[in-house]
Amino acid sequence: MTNNTPKPDDRSDNVEKLQSMIFHTIQNMEEAEKSIASSSDDEQRRQIEEKNERRRESIESFRSEIKDEAHAGESENQFE
Repeated sequence: MTNNTPKPDDRSDNVEKLQSMIFHTIQNMEEAEKSIASSSDDEQRRQIEEKNERRRESIESFRSEIKDEAHAGESENQFE
């Protein structure tokens, strides 16, 4: 028989995970910038630049989520 009970929502390490995702996204952006510098293909450069723009948007979203997590943690502490 399977257990259909949902797992509790453990948000204790969300901020760490988000910070790690930001770090790795920035690393990917830097590597992409290096490849732009060595690429002579305009289409490839455009694609990399577009991808880095999406990465910048993702980083902003991650940072927003970190702020939300901080506020959620403050709210939880108020009710303890």
